[in-house]
Order: sequence, then C-alpha cells, then structure tokens
Amino acid sequence: MPLNYSKWDKLELSDDSDIEGHPNVDKRSLIRWKQRDIHEKREMRKHRIAQLKADIACGEVLKPRIQKITEEVEAQGAPHFSSLVERFKTNPSPEKPPTNSPDQKTYDEMLLNLMLQVWEEAKKKGVEKDDPKLSDTLVAGLKEHLVKMDEHQAKLRKDLEHEEEEQHKRITMEDIHDGFDSHYVPPKPAPPPVKGAIPTDKPKKTETVTEFEVLNPKGVQNAPLKEPSTSAAAASSSSSAADDDTDELPELTPALEQFSRIPLKGYEESWEFIKAHRDVYVPGASDALLVAAFRAQSNGDAKWAQQCVHQSLLLQYCEKLGKDGPSIFFRKMISGDHRATSVFEKDVMDTYAHLVERVRISKAEEAAAGGEQIQLVPENPNQSITFNVPEGPPPEHLELEGPGTEDLDIEDVRKALQMRWDVFQSFDEPLQNALKSQSLDEVNKVLGSMSVERAEDVVKLLDVAGILSFSESGIRDETGKGAEADDEDDGADEGQGENDVD
Repeated sequence: MPLNYSKWDKLELSDDSDIEGHPNVDKRSLIRWKQRDIHEKREMRKHRIAQLKADIACGEVLKPRIQKITEEVEAQGAPHFSSLVERFKTNPSPEKPPTNSPDQKTYDEMLLNLMLQVWEEAKKKGVEKDDPKLSDTLVAGLKEHLVKMDEHQAKLRKDLEHEEEEQHKRITMEDIHDGFDSHYVPPKPAPPPVKGAIPTDKPKKTETVTEFEVLNPKGVQNAPLKEPSTSAAAASSSSSAADDDTDELPELTPALEQFSRIPLKGYEESWEFIKAHRDVYVPGASDALLVAAFRAQSNGDAKWAQQCVHQSLLLQYCEKLGKDGPSIFFRKMISGDHRATSVFEKDVMDTYAHLVERVRISKAEEAAAGGEQIQLVPENPNQSITFNVPEGPPPEHLELEGPGTEDLDIEDVRKALQMRWDVFQSFDEPLQNALKSQSLDEVNKVLGSMSVERAEDVVKLLDVAGILSFSESGIRDETGKGAEADDEDDGADEGQGENDVD
C-alpha cells in the first residue's frame, strides 16, 4: 500500500544545503536574512489581503447606492442630479468604511466625486446644462461606471483568491490550533435539600444490651432489680426530648417560587423548568410548596395556592415513580394519557379542597382564641390615663398665662398646638369620638379593632402630640416621714449637748 505524504507539502523546511551565498558572507547572516525575507513577505501578503477585503466591502456598499441614483436620475431628470450633488456638498452623511485611516473619505464624498466626474465627461461630449440630452447623457455615464465597478470588483476578488491561496501554501504559527482536546469534566454536585426539609433517612436508635454469663441463672432472676442510674435516665430523657423536637417549616427558594407560578396543567413548561433548575427536584421541595399554598390561601390568594398544590403533587408523583420518575410522569402527561391525567387532576382538586377546609378551621380557631391586640393599661392602681383632646386649632391671638410661662416661646407653643390638632384630625371618626368621651374603655375598644401595627402607630402619635396623659391620683401620706425627720434632729441636739457637758 503506497503511503501518502501530501500532508507534509505545506511544511516549509530548510537545511544548510538550501542556502548558497557568497563565500565572504557568513552562513548565519544569510539564514537570518532569509528568515526576515520570509516574514516580511508574509506581513505584506496579510496587509494586501486586508486591503482587498476592505475595497470589496466598500464596493458592495457603493454599488446599490449608485444604482439607486441612476434610477432616480433616469426617472426625474437632470435637476434631481443637481440636487443630489448639492446635498452631498452641503449636508454629507458621516458614514464611512470602517478603517483606521485618518483621511478616510465618507461614502457621500465618494459618490460626489463620481457624479462630478460624470458631469465633466458630459461637458467634454458637448452637452450643456440646458441641453435636452443632458439627462440621458448623465444616466449613460452612471451606467458606464457601474459596469466598470463590476469589472473592478471581479478583479479584486480574483486577486484576493490568489493571495489567500499563496498564504495557505505554507503552514505558519497562525494555522496551529487544537484539533481536539479531551479532559475530565466532573459532574455538578447535587443541589442541597430545601431548608427545613424533614430528612427521610433518620438514623435508627440502637441500644446495647450486655448479657452476663452466671453460674446460677435462677438465683439471678429471683434477685431484686436495681434502679437505673440518674445519669443514664437523664441521657435517655434528653435523647427522647431531642427526637421529639419539631424542625422548622421548609421555606420556598427563589427557584421554587418561580416554579410555583407556572400555570395549571403547564406540563411542558414544568418539565423544561425542572431540567434547567436542578434545585427544584430536591428533598423538601413538595413540603415547601404545600406550606406556601397554606399561607397563600390564608392571605386570600386562592389562585397561587392552587398552583402551589398542583406543583407540589407534581413533584410527589415524580418521586414515587422511582429513579426515572420525572421522565415517566411528564411523558404520560404531555402525551395526554387520559387515565394518568384524570387521576392526577382529581388528586389536585381533592388536596386543594382539604387545604381550604384546614385554612377555614385554622382561622376559626384563631378567632375563638382571640388575636393579639394593643391596649392602654395603667402601670399601677394610683395611675390614671386621660386624653388632652384639642377643641380646635390654636387661635390667632395666643396668650400665655400662669407661672413658668415666662421662658416659653409663643411660636413654639403655637406649633405644638397645631401639631396636636393635625394629629387629632388625622384619626378616624370612631377614634375621635372615643377620645372625646375621655373613656379608656372606649379607646381600648377602638384600638382592639385595629391591626397591631396600626394600633402601635396610633399610640405613638397620641404620645408625640401630647394627647395621651398619665397622672397619679390620691393623697400621699408623708406625715411619718416628717416625724421621723424631727426625731432625728432632736437626737442630734441631745448628743451635741452631752458632748458639751463632758
């Protein structure tokens, strides 16, 4: 079988016998000159190829524009030719070929030079401005240039093909590339389960039983049993308590939330989403969707709750079908298997109905137990809560009377009174009426009908505006304190007198 060595034809090799020069010139210099000549020719060829490609691209842009100008001049006559020349002179487009040359002309400048050249050629033929043959002459000149451009483009393409053929005759460093590369790509790690997921494989409790071999088994059986040590009992109780602890509820991840928004019966979309997001098909995902469904139904979002139930059961069915469960399940659903779809959809409806009933019972239990409320309660029996309800905005002429008002600024007082009135006016009518009644029970009743956040804001506004007031009632008994003080003074005088006698 003959061997084919043609693949080595593109290698440019040389040895000492290839280089023949003058005996007075050393061979190393000749080798370096030959290498430099080879590299210079390669660079010149690269520049030549780049220039040919740029000229061909420029011609491909100009040709349709010249054809359009030719058609318009042929249809509208010489005046349109003059208007185009004027537009190219006064308002040319900045579009130009993508080169790095600073003196690169724009396309409109090239077209202007062409049209002026056609105009000069028409003048040389003896056709003046008012000559009726002017339009035909201009159109003929433009068509002649189109033919020359086609011939020039064909020549450029032929030169480009020749230069590229010469460039590929020899293999250079630029032609070296990786034919193929084989390396080990480790598989992506499995995504972690949902936070709060209940583990399915809990370690079983193992008990170690020690048996002793004795000489008299019957005597040992009749012997009284000792109570277990307190440390062992504590250890067993602590382990059982740890086992009885309940884990936190699983929460939705961002990917699971997107998965739950897929419309009902969107099996194809769900299948594509599971293939693109591996962290959806993980332990605890179906439980997290059921928890989200319960919360959505409690908040009144029945549509999302039903979608969460649908997607949760979808994942449960995939898990029950084994290792290839997702592909088996979605193949049946997408193909429209009547038995499979009817069983699944009925399960979704029953589960959602059960969820709705559980939400109703939960709300009823919360209502019976009573929700959290904000109430105003005095700290001690001697303290009372009153309300400084303003009768209206501060008057125009405000006067401050009484002791301690000398250092007060009347404008600050006016602002405080105005703020109190604005805060009072911002309250709802039931709360205003309760404040006017000066009844703490009525105010607490209104606060109890509000949400906790709203009631906290109302109490804060009452305190800031000075409407809420705390005062202590009753008579303080300070008689004993005064008698004790007098006795102490008398004792001090007697002691001083004794000291004086001694």
